[in-house]
Amino acid sequence: MKTIEDLKKFYREQLYASLLPLERERKNIVKTISISGAVIGGVLLLLAVILLISGRDAGMFFIFFPPVLGGVVFGAIYYFAAKGYKQQFKNTIIEKLVKFFDQSLIYGADSCIQKGEYLQSRIFPKEPDRYKGEDYIGGKLDKTAIQFSEIHSEYKTESTDSKGNRQTAWHTIFKGIFFIADFNKSFDGVTVVLPDVAERMFGFLGKMLQDLNFTRGKLIKLEDPEFEKEFAVYGDNQVTARYILSTSLMEKIMTFKKKTGRPLYMSFVHSKVYIALSYNKNFFEPKMFSTVLDFNLLLEYYNDIALFIGIVEDLNLNNRIWSKE
Repeated sequence: MKTIEDLKKFYREQLYASLLPLERERKNIVKTISISGAVIGGVLLLLAVILLISGRDAGMFFIFFPPVLGGVVFGAIYYFAAKGYKQQFKNTIIEKLVKFFDQSLIYGADSCIQKGEYLQSRIFPKEPDRYKGEDYIGGKLDKTAIQFSEIHSEYKTESTDSKGNRQTAWHTIFKGIFFIADFNKSFDGVTVVLPDVAERMFGFLGKMLQDLNFTRGKLIKLEDPEFEKEFAVYGDNQVTARYILSTSLMEKIMTFKKKTGRPLYMSFVHSKVYIALSYNKNFFEPKMFSTVLDFNLLLEYYNDIALFIGIVEDLNLNNRIWSKE
């Protein structure tokens, strides 16, 4: 794994020169946005004065319409002014940073893990009605092929109110980083590892609810009480699940969960490991109102990439078991 000292050298020798034109463009965009905001504010103020002078009863229009109109116009200006810059930043800086970790890795700002692969994991069995993602990174680290990206999957519900109006609501199934890698053991079948919310919330009743989770397959009983406090494990074969979830791997999963501090979902399907980490933030987005020359900003991107690439080392995936080359 690359070190912080390696990153500092890379920043000085390669990234800084690429960041300078982006910083100039960022300042120009901020200037455009600021001028646009001032103009919109002036127009809204003029409109308010006209309404007051006219003496008309503007009512709710006077209170809500100008701010809403101004917000929509300003939001549109900001979006279109920043969109191209953000795309250029990702395609220039983030791609170089990904290659800094390993030349075999590829980056796609607008690409993501395919929906079919997401469903293959069996982690989130509900079919999403809306599925999108970005910031795809993939390649091979030593013996292990990996890929991960941001994913946001949602399902919709429809209802009708008392007046007969049809309403549609969207609900998040998963939002965060979705990771796929070759596992270091050959196996068939499915084993799913989920956060054990039921037992933590309801104790003995929670265990009963786990046993009744028919959609997940059989509840797998393991011999690590600490692991079972954190996770509920389901699978189609007790022997296979125990073969996959060795004492060593369970310890590594616990350590990784503590390292991330995030809700962790995992599955093992046909010799692959799938990992879903819940996040609300968008990764690798440049900050429009802060300089991009700040090394700490680059360090934040570095730490995010290192966390996900580091899964290979954290779970010891390159240590191939005798039954798998």
